[in-house]
Amino acid sequence: MHIFGVDIGGSGIKGAPVDLDLGDLADERYKVLTPHPATPEAVADGVKEVVGHFGWTGPVGITFPGVVTGGATIRTAANVDKSWIDVDARALLSERIGGLPVTVVNDADAAGVAEVQFGAGRDRQGTVILLTFGTGIGSVVFSDGVLVPNTELGHLELHGHDAETRASTKAKEDHELTWEHWAKRVTKYLAHVEMLFSPELFIIGGGVSRKSAKFLHLIEGIRAEIVPAQLQNNAGIVGAAMRAAKAE
Repeated sequence: MHIFGVDIGGSGIKGAPVDLDLGDLADERYKVLTPHPATPEAVADGVKEVVGHFGWTGPVGITFPGVVTGGATIRTAANVDKSWIDVDARALLSERIGGLPVTVVNDADAAGVAEVQFGAGRDRQGTVILLTFGTGIGSVVFSDGVLVPNTELGHLELHGHDAETRASTKAKEDHELTWEHWAKRVTKYLAHVEMLFSPELFIIGGGVSRKSAKFLHLIEGIRAEIVPAQLQNNAGIVGAAMRAAKAE
């Protein structure tokens, strides 16, 4: 079964048809840059271009980098334009792509359900936390395989700062940090999350997951097992498609 997934991020909007039997992309993904400012109308145009590139005519799952309630309404917008708050994203995006059925889900939640079904979290019990490092830090918490939706652990306070302003991939790039320096910041962040939740497993996702060999060995003193996401930066697309299929 194929369903289309779109992943809206702070820097890019990417999507592809997803083979839900395999938990993988059915075609090479297509990506456009996230517009700045990332207003609802401008982002909707980007989604339209991604979906239109494939001539897709079926259900579409779409992630959003913020809290999403009821599969439709945006409640936070840390890394896109604040005009998204309280927007019915499902109605807006469905209208823009020609009335196709749309399901909207938090981006980290989408990545998490994909990793738990097909990737690094498969068959893992206890508390599992996936953290996506990119423009910000997305988070998803599972308890014995059950999702706790819309957690925003990237906004925990860390040494007087919003954690994602210190330990995201964007923070590494903006401050020109070495992998060693960045890993120290990530270690402090993980230690804080571990103190609060005592997980058995941390899964490190987002685009940086494909570079895990550069930094995972530098993270020390964390009791939980730490592994890279197996689906890497495609997890959001896969998870969005999974949610769209479930809504059918």
